[in-house]
Amino acid sequence: MSNAQANNSQHKPKLSFWQIWNVSFGFLGVQFGFALQNANASRILSNLGADLESLSLFWLVAPIMGLIIQPIVGSASDRTWNRLGRRNPYILAGGIAAAIGMLLMPNSASLASFITPLLFGAMMLAIMDASFNLAFQPFRALVSDMVPAEQRNVGYSIQSFLINIGAVLGSILPFALTNMVGLDNTAKAGEVAPSVIFAFYIGASVMLGSVLWTVFKTKEYAPGENGLAPLEERSKDIPLSEKLNHFFALMKTMPTTMKQLALVQFFSWFALFIMWVYTMPAIAQHIWGIDSKWFDPHYLESIKTIPENIAQAKGAAGDWVGIIFAAYSLFAAIYSIFISKLTNKFGRKFIYSLSLLAGGLGFISIMLIENSQPVLVNLLITKITVPQGAVSLFIPMIGIGMAWAAILAMPYAILAGSLPVKQTGVYMGIFNFTIAAPQIVSGIFAGWILSNVFENNAINIIMMAGISMILAAVSVFFVKDNSAQVVLNKSSSETVKAL
Repeated sequence: MSNAQANNSQHKPKLSFWQIWNVSFGFLGVQFGFALQNANASRILSNLGADLESLSLFWLVAPIMGLIIQPIVGSASDRTWNRLGRRNPYILAGGIAAAIGMLLMPNSASLASFITPLLFGAMMLAIMDASFNLAFQPFRALVSDMVPAEQRNVGYSIQSFLINIGAVLGSILPFALTNMVGLDNTAKAGEVAPSVIFAFYIGASVMLGSVLWTVFKTKEYAPGENGLAPLEERSKDIPLSEKLNHFFALMKTMPTTMKQLALVQFFSWFALFIMWVYTMPAIAQHIWGIDSKWFDPHYLESIKTIPENIAQAKGAAGDWVGIIFAAYSLFAAIYSIFISKLTNKFGRKFIYSLSLLAGGLGFISIMLIENSQPVLVNLLITKITVPQGAVSLFIPMIGIGMAWAAILAMPYAILAGSLPVKQTGVYMGIFNFTIAAPQIVSGIFAGWILSNVFENNAINIIMMAGISMILAAVSVFFVKDNSAQVVLNKSSSETVKAL
């Protein structure tokens, strides 16, 4: 047998559509939970007493958990093998822990006895985010482990499709429980709406079920099988400081493509963080005409009781955030079906940049939508009366959905071909720094900018997110997309072994 034939014998076998589907199916449930969090965490924290400036600070727990958890889990999963597999044990543990956090967070007002409900809610948000990250990173590595290079675009497209279907269902759930089941969507100060509480219960069940599906339907390749590297040896008796030094040394040897993608990631995730945190107050103020004082906990405490019309408007705006988040996720899911063929025809970089540009223009266009005229809307599952401007928000969601689909798929498709096989997990974990860092920067400064520069007019910070997304689109052209690039040298290999 020739060397070429020997190498080909070690390549991953092609998977059927349903095998790729099963590998990625758990993403649907994890994103279901993420979507519930993204659409409702600001609503919950605001009801529990957070003001607009501090909202982004509470949301910092999400990227910080990702920054801490994903590299650790990535490195650990590279060295793990048991009867569940290499990545599956971490996916399962993350799913169980996230489900527990989802059950507890919306009940913060009734469960917190020794600390404030707001602090308890923030703690549950941290637990959920840590758990989501515990599951997410091994999922990314699992797709890379199982899917051969020639099916990688298809694999990440299916993954993106499932993520967005989960996001649609999770985002729309509180609205559906209010308008189809009849649960109340309003909440008194210091409480959480019943529709949101039960949505989190359902979300925890869906997430855990889909994770179990992937874990028990996917048989991972053993280390050294089908092109996978042998199991990395665990380091023994190495001080933590030395491990950290080795870890940061590994970051210095990361592929050039990863460094170039970091700039794109910074601008795109900076924008996404702002969207998740401030869309609810932005459309409540800009479309429903609610004054910013109704998001000030000190003012709410001074008046004791929130007027019924304000409570109803905030509840309606909060539900509508779920609808438009579901819309951009649905557009992203549809777009993800075609993105593989588009990238094959026009190139990854062009489609990636075009998609981010569409998202940036979508953010900016929200500023132009302002019509409070009531209109009856048929959403298929129910009919509802909302301001005309709320309906018009579906248009910018098309561009935002295109950007979201590209962000979920393109960086990983570009990156996967440049990673050394033996360190896929740890490098995928390190790559999460490019997701967490811009969110941390956004979380630290966005609230201050909103309060001190934009005078709590939240629509302005959404426009700032649009500008950031356009800068991300420009940055794509500085990325070198070389799927044949392999970074594997003696120094980086020795560094990983020491972690």
